[in-house]
Amino acid sequence: MIKSSKARKQRKAVYNAHNVKRRKMVSSHLSDSLMKEYKRRSLPVIKGDTVLIVRGDEEIVGTEGKVVRVDTKTGRIIIEGVTINKADGSQAPRPIHASNVIITKLDLSDPWRKNKLIGVQEGSS
Repeated sequence: MIKSSKARKQRKAVYNAHNVKRRKMVSSHLSDSLMKEYKRRSLPVIKGDTVLIVRGDEEIVGTEGKVVRVDTKTGRIIIEGVTINKADGSQAPRPIHASNVIITKLDLSDPWRKNKLIGVQEGSS
């Protein structure tokens, strides 16, 4: 981000960020096994990754599911099976902030992402 320590400037940078920067902001830590394997602490979350919720309400902590959608505008992700009950009795997906989850399984169907991870893995050995 910016070198300023002023909260106002940090918030402004988040609100005015371009899409490329927003995508990087929706990052989560990797699980211990993935961290050792890929020699990275965190990665941007994408649709198809499997994540474990580690912070939040008691009823959702410990829930593991596949990422259905990533909302870069709000910095939140929609996870399969994590819903909230609405007043009319229907259920709606519950957005979770990316910092409250850890990635337990990566979706490596994207060749660019796979090559990038392998390159980082080989380069820092």
